[in-house]
Formats: sequence, C-alpha cells, structure tokens
Amino acid sequence: MELNNEKPGGMSISPYFLDLRSAYQSEMEDLRFDSEGRDVLHQRLAGKRQEIGFLLQMMELSPEMVAVVFHQGFDFTGRVAMDHLLTHDADVFPAWSSLAGSCELAPWAQDLAQIVLESPGGDRFLTLTAGLEYMAGLPVAASGLALGGDDEDEESEENEEDADQDGDDGEGGQGSDARARQEAGADWLVQQGFDQKD
Repeated sequence: MELNNEKPGGMSISPYFLDLRSAYQSEMEDLRFDSEGRDVLHQRLAGKRQEIGFLLQMMELSPEMVAVVFHQGFDFTGRVAMDHLLTHDADVFPAWSSLAGSCELAPWAQDLAQIVLESPGGDRFLTLTAGLEYMAGLPVAASGLALGGDDEDEESEENEEDADQDGDDGEGGQGSDARARQEAGADWLVQQGFDQKD
C-alpha cells in the first residue's frame, strides 16, 4: 500500500524529499552524540563546515551528508514557495535564485553557499538543502511526517520498514536508492580515511 503524501493543511511532499529527509535526519542523529553520549553536534558541524571543499565531492551521491553543514543557516520568510519546493521530484528542480525572496542565509552560511555555487551542481544542491532545512524546522504534524493516530498509515509505515530491512522495497525504487546512497557515501568516507559508522 502506498502512503498518501498529502499532508494536513493541503501540504504535499514528494517521495524524493521524504526519502532525503529520512537520510538527513539519520545523518543529524549520527552527528549529535559521541560514544559517551555527550551532545557534540555543534563541534562536529563546525568541523564539517571547515571541510566544505572536500565534502562537495559527495554532493551528488549523498547530498544529506553535505547538506547538514547548513543546519540552522536559513531563515525562511516565504512559506508558500518553500511548500511548493517540497512537491518537486529529483528530475524537476527550481533554480536557487527562485527562492531568493523565500529564504535568507545567515552570514556564515552565505560564505559556504558561495563555495557551493562555484561547484558543478551547486545551484541544485542549495535548493535541495533549503528544502531539507525547511522540513527540519517544520512541526512534525504540519509536515505530515508523523503518522501516529492512523492505524492504516502506521501499518503502511511498518510494512515499508519491513520491506527495507528485507532489502526489497517492493518496487526496487526509492527506499533502496536512499539506502544505496547512504551505503555508497559511507564506503566513500571510509576510503578517505574516516571511521566507519556503526
């Protein structure tokens, strides 16, 4: 059974953004705590921001691993345009410049954005990152990402998780694509000398 992506209040989020949001949240959770349970998110993000030139190599393959460097770097002023952005799939994306009146970057994030925009695919990546950060700031119920209270939706989510754990999402599509992206990104980081995530 396919989940309905229509959200409360008429908001609709594409499967592409839903998959990336899940990967983005996982990346943020991985960064948040060290092995002793201390919250080290700010220190780790600061370190990643210093490595932006290196991380740009992963923009296409694992955008969520790079997008986290912009965490809390956006101020969203145009909800309608941002809601509309979330309806797009991977093949049709508005230009970064089309969001100019809908979000502002913090001064530190403007410097990072300039580096990103000079890279191939940077425009598309910043648009994608704005969408991920916008979703991260939405109340869970407003973004429709919590399925509690509806047994049918909960059952659908459980079935999807079971299919993902079996390595087959029933359609060979987006669930496996997101997983393959995460695994490829993790493998690449290990090849570059980073510790493997558990």
